[in-house]
Amino acid sequence: MSEQEQAKEFHGVDVESAVAAGLAALGLSQKDVTIEVVDEGRRGFLGLGGREAVVRLTPIKPAPPRPAPVQPPPAGAIAPPVPVTAAPPAAEPPEPTPPTPEPVAETADVAEAAPVESAEAAHPAGEAPAAPEAAEEVDETVTVTVQIVEELIARMGLNATVEVKHSEPDDLTGRELLVLNVVGPDAHMLIGARGETMNDLQYIARLMAGHALHQRADFLIDVEGYRDRRQNALAQLAQRMARKAVKRGQAVTLEPMSPYDRRIIHMALRNDHRVTTQSTGEGARRRVRIYPK
Repeated sequence: MSEQEQAKEFHGVDVESAVAAGLAALGLSQKDVTIEVVDEGRRGFLGLGGREAVVRLTPIKPAPPRPAPVQPPPAGAIAPPVPVTAAPPAAEPPEPTPPTPEPVAETADVAEAAPVESAEAAHPAGEAPAAPEAAEEVDETVTVTVQIVEELIARMGLNATVEVKHSEPDDLTGRELLVLNVVGPDAHMLIGARGETMNDLQYIARLMAGHALHQRADFLIDVEGYRDRRQNALAQLAQRMARKAVKRGQAVTLEPMSPYDRRIIHMALRNDHRVTTQSTGEGARRRVRIYPK
């Protein structure tokens, strides 16, 4: 098979991802192949105009081993003759000897093999150790989403960076979401009124990440811990409005909120036996109403 027939092309979000995919598919390391960058790719902006990177990997054929040179015997060298009178050891009558060490050696072999048997018992036949694909997918999601958010921030001309963390487990589902917390001198400019700018940035970044990863991208964008402060403020607002609804004996309507903020109100009052909550309205005018029981 020619070298051209052995070459294969692989695609990825960037050159590094394409090379990693190729090496995994071929089962080779980077030193075992030659790498040719066919297309460096382009991320694009707002999910448009981007294209994947393309690389061509060709396995390197190992050089054939050189035959070991045959050294001629020194001149005049003659193999010593075997004494004719020497009898083979097996023909000699056995002499009393002390116990041989073979049983000790066998015991040592068994002792050394024991840990191997234990290791095999930990993974019985048909039960291979858990593969790291899930961890690799998580790493790729974090890498891609951080790159997208940092690119958006850079295109806005803002001086800010992205920190990665995870949210607290959801009270209902127990899920932990990836949180990209934007910090820096210009980070506050990404919040907007009631977090609207931050939510718009999150919406755009999710679309771009989903396009790049070819799957749904669930993550939150926070700005210097704004979401935690907002959540505490909304929880306190919910308690005040609940007391107000009970005192007046009639429903209280809150201002229009994002789905994320409305959910905080519902969760804050879900165990309050005095009131019930309901979202009403359409689109950007959707809001929460608190009804006394």
